[in-house]
Parts: sequence; C-alpha cells; structure tokens
Amino acid sequence: MSSWPRPTTADIGLRAFAASPTRLINEATIGMQDILLSGEAQKSINKHIRHTSQWQITSPVSNDIKHWDLLLVQWLEEVLYRSEIHQQWLVDCQISVHWEEHEVLLSAQVSWVNSDDVEREIEIKAVTSHELQFTELPENEVAHSPWEQVPEFHGPGWFCDVVFDI
Repeated sequence: MSSWPRPTTADIGLRAFAASPTRLINEATIGMQDILLSGEAQKSINKHIRHTSQWQITSPVSNDIKHWDLLLVQWLEEVLYRSEIHQQWLVDCQISVHWEEHEVLLSAQVSWVNSDDVEREIEIKAVTSHELQFTELPENEVAHSPWEQVPEFHGPGWFCDVVFDI
C-alpha cells in the first residue's frame, strides 16, 4: 500500500507516495477507490467479474509547464464520473502520460467491475484543489507528515496530497 487516508477539517484527504509521477497517479487512484469502499466491499471486490478498457483524458498545456497536480484532479474526476454515469468501478489501472506542446494525454489500461455491485461507505462529490500537492522529493530529502497515521517519506520519489469533498 502506498496511499494513506489523512484527516482534514470537514472532508477526507489522501497522501500517496511513489517512485514516478505516473505511478503516483495510480496510487492516488487506488487510494481514492479504497476510501469509498465499505470494509466488506474491500474484502469482496475481487469476487466480481472484471472487465478491461482503455480510458483517456486530455488537458491543455500552458507555458510548457507540466501540471501533474491538475492532471491528477482531472483524472480522479474522470474515475468518479465513470463510476456514477457508466457504472464502471475502477479496480486497477496502468497509466501512461504523453506531454505534447499544447496538450497532455493520460491513457490508462483499466480493470473495472460493475459499480452497482460495489458497496460504498461514503460518496465523494468532488476532487478539490484545496491543499493539493504533487511534489518530487529529491534523494535524501524527507516529506514529514503532520498526521500521526501517515508515515513520512524519504526521497527520491514523488508524493501527493489531495482532498475530497464528501
């Protein structure tokens, strides 16, 4: 496990850590899905019939700056949208990101189950930009955690903080 729920004042947050930006998006995605599931659903999610698909999102790029944080928010919103509108509950994904001059393409090979078969404990209304971080951690640098239940991380690697409106 590379993601941990973390406290916020009124919503729920997540901190994730990974070796690369694309792996970090993957960890944050799976972490978000785990937050939503009831304890019983977490145990039984692998009993459902799995389907595979390729999901893609594109986003504009401005000033040649790679905004991984905004791409993360857009991707997590897409995962929530597919669950609610298309009944596709993401179980696992492999993500690739291609940055071009004017846009970025996130493409994911996704494993999903019918979301009607998944018991949820909470509902996320939106992915927020409040306290949003998507940060590279150089070698020997430490990301200290202000939350008791979330460990500190030692670089090299990447970490993110994202808050969900529930």
